[in-house]
Amino acid sequence: MPQGDYIERHRRDYGYRLDHFERKRKKEARQVHKRSAMAQKALGIKGKIIAKKNYAEKAQMKKTLAMHEESTSRRKSDDNVQDGAVPAYLLDRDNTTRAKVLSNTIKQKRKEKAGKWDVPLPKVRPVAEDEMFKVVRTGKRKTKQWKRMVTKATFVGPGFTRKPPKYERFIRPTGLRFTKAHVTHPELKCTFNLEIIGVKKNPNGPMYTSLGVMTKGTIIEVNVSELGLVTPAGKVVWGKIICQLLTEILTEINVLKYCFARMQVNMLR
Repeated sequence: MPQGDYIERHRRDYGYRLDHFERKRKKEARQVHKRSAMAQKALGIKGKIIAKKNYAEKAQMKKTLAMHEESTSRRKSDDNVQDGAVPAYLLDRDNTTRAKVLSNTIKQKRKEKAGKWDVPLPKVRPVAEDEMFKVVRTGKRKTKQWKRMVTKATFVGPGFTRKPPKYERFIRPTGLRFTKAHVTHPELKCTFNLEIIGVKKNPNGPMYTSLGVMTKGTIIEVNVSELGLVTPAGKVVWGKIICQLLTEILTEINVLKYCFARMQVNMLR
């Protein structure tokens, strides 16, 4: 048992360590990660108890924030109470006020801005990892299974160099690498064979985007400098423009249909 408040007395006489508060701050910052790791590793009844405790704390925090946060919807205003009689046709009318709500013009601008980024295929079927990759067995006894071969069409840049086979985790076959695409313009109703610049976004995840995998719904960049397109403002589009892949390449490899995304068409206006 501790005898007396010797720690408090020592701090009162000699003060704290020079790095006391810094160490305390770092310890509190690490505590969050420790709690998270404990919650993920705990099993059985212990894990259930920790999950229940964390859920209760989170619910209480949300309630507290909701209490302190001012409502952003219409609410009755009890501040200005008029003296005297109120006409009969005004009895059922509530005096409402709007708190922290943006004006209709700003809302409309936001909607227009969001509309610029609409694409022809907003939702696509997610591709399973087993369908995307094929396990490649390596080693003398073919027991190692850490390599994967991409089974979908991919794009790699002109200056791409493969890693040594010992360190290459993802193999992109040469026969499935595409450098050009048939791009269909929605307004001109024409198809152009354009050079692919890069893969902007794959809807299945950032890993597939970094690998350059092109599946249905993938946003790619193509070079339109040869077409000489002109914007309504009179400027010539020399660089890249963004398209979306509308069909699966492997299933319809003879007709590679790409379509300009509406986001780029609206953006040029």
